[in-house]
Amino acid sequence: EDVPSQTFDNKDYFCGKETFPVYESIFTEEGETIRKIAIEIEKPPQIEIHVWTIRKGILRHFYVEKLSKREFEGLPYFKMITRTTLSQWKIFSEGEAQISQMCESRVCRTELEDLVKVLYLEKSEKGHC
Repeated sequence: EDVPSQTFDNKDYFCGKETFPVYESIFTEEGETIRKIAIEIEKPPQIEIHVWTIRKGILRHFYVEKLSKREFEGLPYFKMITRTTLSQWKIFSEGEAQISQMCESRVCRTELEDLVKVLYLEKSEKGHC
């Protein structure tokens, strides 16, 4: 018997909260790593991309850009990594602001990795929401 696979086309809900697709793109050029984390939001319909430039483990530059879905579809390298709720995205964004200040002068590899993990939702068992 086939087990229904999870499709990302359908609207997924997590404990009654709507979830949104999160994408990631990582590439290295001239000794710098450019890591982009993007979320697709429906209202207004746009993609919010958080861009980190990391050199030797130190966060050198951080900014946010907003694109239309059409502009985003034309970008290479992005792959979907998870779905998240808006409340988790808010935690991610607030943590990102703290890390961007904290990591201007020291290596922050683990802090950045831990921050991305915030976006992954734990699958809860029924009744544990």
